[in-house]
Amino acid sequence: MDRKTLYTFQRWSAYSGFLVMIVVGICFFSFAKVQPPLSPTESPEWIKDFLIDNKTGIMWSIVLISLVVPLEYLFVVTTSWQMRRIEGGWGPLSMIQVLTGVVAPIGFMYPLFVLATAAYRPEERSPEILSVLVDLFFFMYVGFALVFVLQVFVIGWAVLLDKRENPVFPRWFAYINFLLGVVLAPGCLIFLVKDGPLAWNGLFAFWLPSIAYLVWKISTPLLLLKAAKSEFEESEENVTKVDPSMA
Repeated sequence: MDRKTLYTFQRWSAYSGFLVMIVVGICFFSFAKVQPPLSPTESPEWIKDFLIDNKTGIMWSIVLISLVVPLEYLFVVTTSWQMRRIEGGWGPLSMIQVLTGVVAPIGFMYPLFVLATAAYRPEERSPEILSVLVDLFFFMYVGFALVFVLQVFVIGWAVLLDKRENPVFPRWFAYINFLLGVVLAPGCLIFLVKDGPLAWNGLFAFWLPSIAYLVWKISTPLLLLKAAKSEFEESEENVTKVDPSMA
């Protein structure tokens, strides 16, 4: 891949991060209405009525999200590629980022399959079965975020290791990653409680992680755009130094 094509690819990959965030947010908050999460204390009968009333919005949300979630791979690869610049080639941190990032779309898709099963024909299912499926959806969707604790810690670590005069990412980005990792950690406790700040719809398990993730998901594509541009400019300067006629 030539330098200009690589630069273009990385730019579109960064923009894909915005696209996935926007589509998922609109679908889950406005169409499917599963964010904010339903209360774990809702009765099976209430769950069944909710699925019947919101069936169309849920199913179309799943269709739309399924179309854009694969674009997350572009975002993950570009983030890893820029970390590779910090390590001077593919190293342990950039490889961990690749491997944990590969899980990200799965973290969207598997819960969606469960939610689709619940909303596919709720009129024909017992409230107890639907309640189990909704529990499983939120356990997977909220609890799965724990996987990304390692991912964001690794990104933050890489940022702090970059001692170059013009670093790939600004130093403050490391602390955004560390903060996100810290606020994601309480997600492991959603399996123990049904109400309060540690429940899957609570302050520490959902709201604080969601706010931190929003900040991260906005800042990361913007910084990737800047990093891709600096990489392209560096490559152009190196070519000019090797072959002045290219200037």
